[in-house]
Amino acid sequence: MEHLLSTSFDLLSSYDPVHIRKGLRCLEGFLAKMCLANTGASSHGDKLRSSSNPAAAVGNQPVASRPKDVVFKEFMRLQNGFEYNVTIRLISCLERLLGRTTSGQNNLLILSTLDLIQGLLLLHPSSRKLFAREIHMNVLLDLLDTDNSGPVQCATLLTLVCALLDNPANTRTFEVLDGLATVTSLFKRRDTPREVKLKILEFLYFYLMPETAPGSTDKPSTPSKQKVGEKTAGDRQPSRTSRRKDDIRLEKTTEEKQRMLGEFMSNVEGLVADLRESQPFGM
Repeated sequence: MEHLLSTSFDLLSSYDPVHIRKGLRCLEGFLAKMCLANTGASSHGDKLRSSSNPAAAVGNQPVASRPKDVVFKEFMRLQNGFEYNVTIRLISCLERLLGRTTSGQNNLLILSTLDLIQGLLLLHPSSRKLFAREIHMNVLLDLLDTDNSGPVQCATLLTLVCALLDNPANTRTFEVLDGLATVTSLFKRRDTPREVKLKILEFLYFYLMPETAPGSTDKPSTPSKQKVGEKTAGDRQPSRTSRRKDDIRLEKTTEEKQRMLGEFMSNVEGLVADLRESQPFGM
């Protein structure tokens, strides 16, 4: 598994679109086979073995020769470390793709990368912590630039939802980097495609949800006093103006976020009322 991941990372670090596409497909195939095999595992923990190839090869590289549920657990263990974490490699790949000239081929690579990040953030929730860092959150916000295509903007908004899910610290980083201004400005533009505006509305409904601490099932009645961690030494200066984090509380209520969003767009009260009435996310 380590060899397959290392090979994929080498391909993703290339500036050749053909190599990048090969690296993305290698990861897609590996993750698909691993997850499907794990889903098919017996609820009693029985060892499943393929009648033709128990190693389950991807790109001519063996996934494993062990029971599939063990392979899945081993992959999750590797994601907890820096060396084999897939999400951080994909973020770096996105940064390089952003620096290239906009083209149909480049957009397809960006979309494939975003799709993989979405899956990994749901598969390995701890990887979401990467987006508490401004340097990583900035990559997603840069993808919402008006020069990017509608499909890329829609995929980025969905990736933002996966990144912010159950992580108030990430939401605070999004706010500090003027993420609300970025999203609402895109919504207000006349040339923004309708499908993008619909995705923005869905994102804002999600954003307005009351927050809870990770692992908690109770909705907070008052915001926590916990602070967002200090920036890691060596982080680049963000391209957007950032406010100090020292006095920012970690969790916020719907009312607090409603006031913040109200600085950038009108009729936020209507969004909140609709959110409470329809409860699309099980409020």
